[in-house]
Amino acid sequence: MIRILFICMGNTCRSPIAEGVARAVFARSGRDGNISFDSAGTHTPREGERPDPRARQVAASRGYDIAGLKSRRVRQEDFEKFDLILAMDKTNLANLIGICPSEHRHKVHLFLSYVDETCPPEVPDPYYGSLAGFQRVFDLCEQGAEALIQAVLSKTHFFRHNIES
Repeated sequence: MIRILFICMGNTCRSPIAEGVARAVFARSGRDGNISFDSAGTHTPREGERPDPRARQVAASRGYDIAGLKSRRVRQEDFEKFDLILAMDKTNLANLIGICPSEHRHKVHLFLSYVDETCPPEVPDPYYGSLAGFQRVFDLCEQGAEALIQAVLSKTHFFRHNIES
């Protein structure tokens, strides 16, 4: 079983979007394998809330179901439990590194590091913007999830990341 955790600030926009998209991309791949996905936030002020209504709206329009997800804060045990902990941006990456035990630091990366260099390195926070920002986040999460699932299933980039870090 490979366990993947997506992280953003509040766990109401980007990381639940990434979780929902990754689940769907993996299911559509038709590949066998045990991969589980979850999401959390580094500063989740309202644990237990559903994803932002705009995220749910765009998800539904694209055929994803994220309505049942609930926000939660990243916990110390997550660093041991998960094989990959993927931050949406450099700020959350730095926050994670700051609280991650050194023996698990090799698991923490930027989510979009699995996509080629034509992709921006970070998933921007759409919270204070318009619906177009949420559309952009879904576009990036679809790219990221496709590349991540391919890397994990082929084991190349997944293991290279964990060896190099």
